[in-house]
Formats: sequence, C-alpha cells, structure tokens
Amino acid sequence: MKGTLSFLGQKAMILHRPSETTDRLVRQCALLGLRVEARWRPLRAVEDVDIVLVDADEGWDGLLPWTPAEKPVPLVALLASEAPGRIAWALDQGADALIAKPVTASAVYPALVMATRRHAEAGQFNQRIARLEERVRLRPLVHAAVRILMVADGCDENEAYGRLRRKAMQTRLTLEHAAASILASSRKQAG
Repeated sequence: MKGTLSFLGQKAMILHRPSETTDRLVRQCALLGLRVEARWRPLRAVEDVDIVLVDADEGWDGLLPWTPAEKPVPLVALLASEAPGRIAWALDQGADALIAKPVTASAVYPALVMATRRHAEAGQFNQRIARLEERVRLRPLVHAAVRILMVADGCDENEAYGRLRRKAMQTRLTLEHAAASILASSRKQAG
C-alpha cells in the first residue's frame, strides 16, 4: 500500500459506552472523512460498515456477529486494561489493530491504516490458502487423468503428465481443472 490511505465516505461503527473516549473517537473519525455511528449494543451482520472500533475492556462474546475467520471488515480494539483476559478477548475477536485508552487524536489514523492493511493481507492469505486447499482436494483428479492418458495414448506416466500440463496451458486452466475436463470427457465416451 503506497501513499496516504483515505477513509473519506466510509462508515465506522464504534461499539463503546457513551463517554469522553467515544466523543473523541467520533470527532477524530469525522475529521478523517468517516461517517460515524457510536453505540453500545451488538452489531448485526447485515449492517453496512467499513470498519469497527470495539471496546475490548467491556466487550463480550456476541457483541460482534462473526467469527474472526469470517470477519468482513477491519477491527480495531480499544483497550485500557492490561488484563490478559481482555487482551485475549480482543485477539479472539480478530482485532487487526489496537488503540490504547485514553484515546489520543494522533493514535486513530495509524490504527485505522494498520487495521485496514492487516485485514486486506489476511483476506489475501485466506484466499491463497483456499486455492491451495482446493488444489490438494482435486489432486486425485490429476492422478486419475494421468492414468486415463497413459491407457488412451499408450505412454508412460511422465509423458501423460506432460500432455496434461500442455492441455492445461493451452486451455488456460489449472492442472486440476484440466484433469477434471479429461475425466468428464472420458466418462461421456464410456457412457
């Protein structure tokens, strides 16, 4: 991420009891161009927000409508306590950044930037893991397609694998999807 990150027009949800901390966060987020809502009740999954700031000192399970793995937006924990349980709660919720209380104006923008970047990186990482898991799950198709090519073309395993690889490149498919295509074709011919 290069340059200055802008939050202009985005919506921030502050889950915190009304207090000086809440007032300071609302003011600072508004100065950064965010539309802000502050309240102390659970967030619903259907609400349209771009970033959430949550009081980790008093937060409870169920305050946020998602698991850390499903977290759709960056999450900033607000924390004054050094209690291990409160820090663990923030981590268990998937906090991407932390703002220590009492909140200073200069702490807000860096925390929002860090949370936004960490959330984006986690999303990219999760997508990569999902793609790799799919490839591992589909790997038996590759072996089956290689066996079909060996029998159909009367070649050895290395040659059959090379042919599968070339087919994948020519059709611009992954190796696994090219293998699935070969298997589907062989089933049509057999049926």
